Amino acid sequence: MVWTVLARFALRAPRAIALVTLFLGLGGVALALPAINGLPAGGFDVPTSESMRAERVLDERFDAGGMPVVFTVTADAGVDSPAARARGEALVAALRASPYAKQIISYWTTPQQQLAEPLVGVDKRTGLVLARITGGDKLAPDRARALATSVPLDADGVTVAAGGPAMAYSDVERQSRLDLIRFEAIATPITFLALVWIFGSAVAALLPLAVALVATVGTTAVLWQIYKVTDVSVFATNIATAVCLALAVDYTLFIINRYREERAQGASTERALITTMNTAGRTITYSAITMALILAAMAVFPQYLLRSLAYGGVTAVVLSLIGALVLAPALIVLLGDRIDALDIRKAFGRRSDPGAGSEERSLWYRIAAVTSRRPIAVVGACLLILLVLGLPFLGVKLAYPDDRNLPTTTLSRQAGDVLRSNFAQNFAGTAQVVFPSGLRSPSAVTNYAMELSKVDGVLRVTGPNGIYEGGRVISAATFDSAMRGDAAYLTVTTDRDPYSDAGKAQLGALREVPAPADTLFGGMTQRNLDNLHGFTNRIPLVLGIIVVVTLILTFLMTGSLVLPLKVLFTNLVSLSAAAGVVVWIFQDGNLGGLGTVVYGHTGVIVPVLLLCIAYALSMDYAVFVLSRIQEEWERSRRTVEDNNRAVALGLARTGRIVTAAALVMVIVFLGLSAGQVSFMRALGVGLMVSIVVDAFLVRGFLVPGLMALLGRWNWWAPSVLRNWYERHGWREAPSEPRRGETVTVTAEKEMIRD
Repeated sequence: MVWTVLARFALRAPRAIALVTLFLGLGGVALALPAINGLPAGGFDVPTSESMRAERVLDERFDAGGMPVVFTVTADAGVDSPAARARGEALVAALRASPYAKQIISYWTTPQQQLAEPLVGVDKRTGLVLARITGGDKLAPDRARALATSVPLDADGVTVAAGGPAMAYSDVERQSRLDLIRFEAIATPITFLALVWIFGSAVAALLPLAVALVATVGTTAVLWQIYKVTDVSVFATNIATAVCLALAVDYTLFIINRYREERAQGASTERALITTMNTAGRTITYSAITMALILAAMAVFPQYLLRSLAYGGVTAVVLSLIGALVLAPALIVLLGDRIDALDIRKAFGRRSDPGAGSEERSLWYRIAAVTSRRPIAVVGACLLILLVLGLPFLGVKLAYPDDRNLPTTTLSRQAGDVLRSNFAQNFAGTAQVVFPSGLRSPSAVTNYAMELSKVDGVLRVTGPNGIYEGGRVISAATFDSAMRGDAAYLTVTTDRDPYSDAGKAQLGALREVPAPADTLFGGMTQRNLDNLHGFTNRIPLVLGIIVVVTLILTFLMTGSLVLPLKVLFTNLVSLSAAAGVVVWIFQDGNLGGLGTVVYGHTGVIVPVLLLCIAYALSMDYAVFVLSRIQEEWERSRRTVEDNNRAVALGLARTGRIVTAAALVMVIVFLGLSAGQVSFMRALGVGLMVSIVVDAFLVRGFLVPGLMALLGRWNWWAPSVLRNWYERHGWREAPSEPRRGETVTVTAEKEMIRD
């Protein structure tokens, strides 16, 4: 067996494994360093969507594409003061000198009064300078920041702030790097302290962190190499780091715990390690395969943000598994009995690992025993709690993230707050109506523009032949750059929030106006809808992948057709509870939104990431618990009573370690939720809730309750599938019976062969 081979490899060459790992780790650091500052913060857009096609036409036909940047210039003496005018004109000059800035307009340099007036705030103290920055979401943010830092932000009684999507992306990128440092500073030391408490030994506590460090460096290095051939988002490093720390610690925790358990029963180092690898090693392999396949499902989304999270997530799982199966056993062999050095249990009078027969005295065994006697009441209570937690998700409103996801200390957030509070026009809601081709006359565009200007909430429409308000021409000024042959575009300014129902309704009304040729709609409202559709249209496919992976892999592990359905059900209800809590806090504003700005929407990627990551972690626990329950079941005579006892013993033997693993994961995602990007904080909180609900409520009460209700039906499969499973299934080889333990081992059970 491959696990026996890995165990013997660790026994024979532990120093070689450690040295090779050190060498590869140092090489990985060199490859990973560029990723720290080199990955962009984009990836939310669907490349083939209508809004992106409109953006490409604007760029290619009219030289009017690019990411918007907005400079707010605020002066106590007013926008017409000499100091304000000087700063505004200096900003315009700096933008015009840049090869990357286009479509530059400002209150101080725009000759058309109808276009200049909306660029002054209600208080007459703030004026605007607008431009578009070329380079897409990979280059434009850095270019916008370079322009923003090239001029004084606060001088002569005038304050300048830079905002708009280009600056927001730049701020998100910078904040994500700071959040990664904060995450590591919080999660790593607290995880170490938790592991010391779990193992009792400071030396044993260092092993999982060593594996996590190697996995994190390796994953970051792989992401940077992937970025050389395709797009990768900066968020992939944050998520992958969290997954590496959680899983590497989780997997190594199970390896060390099982090894120490076998040693406590009197096994030699060799026998203990071989048994550990054939039990815990095999189990974490099943778990990793399942998690990798589920995380890989994110690759089906058209946005490169989620595809890069799939790359990072799968790499993190694979490297965490390799570290737990190769590096951890080698370190265990090298340390020998010194793995229990610096044992704090002696100082506090704590016992070492419990002895044989202690399971029946454990809390988890007693909980399972009580649950098996009252399964209907327990299952009903669990489902009621999960239903209440999940109900808020029914009111979820998904939206594209904007600068409100950033802390108030960032430039783009400050500029965005000024725009929302001090200007009648909603600059984020500005739409472009693009005619790629097919226009027969300029007059057709004029008539269409006048009709668009009549739509409720439209402030004005600017086109190649003039400016229109309320169905009439208010300026005959011409904008020749807005028409090229049989192609043209119109700019529609509005007072509607692009994320609101009113903004979406207005877009629908604009679309209903008969157009003289085929049109493409651009702007944030259309972009938001396109991105929402890009996410939601692929959700059924992702769910299908998750269902198929769950059913097939759980069957291969258990040989049952019922248990896969049970696993699917319990994982989904656990996930719905976490999603409901996220909506209740971050969308509805309860608990103060945990320090975030509540604007009535949930970042669209949060439910998607919860679906994939939280579900994968739920499968992680399901595999661990089921493997032990199945081990006890296959040792028994397989009666109804044996089913209940197998569940109780399985929970008792995994309860402590699953609780410990859950504690570590909660600490990891606590570090993630300490970040200052709101949707990442929401994700961290959602994952924490999912872990707590899954490890305690679901695994502790709902699972044993359902398995008690099902009895022997838990293990049912048609004879054809059962026979196939007996020949080909992923059956865990059992450990030898514990001292003082009497078991009945079925004849077909395969024992470990050296």
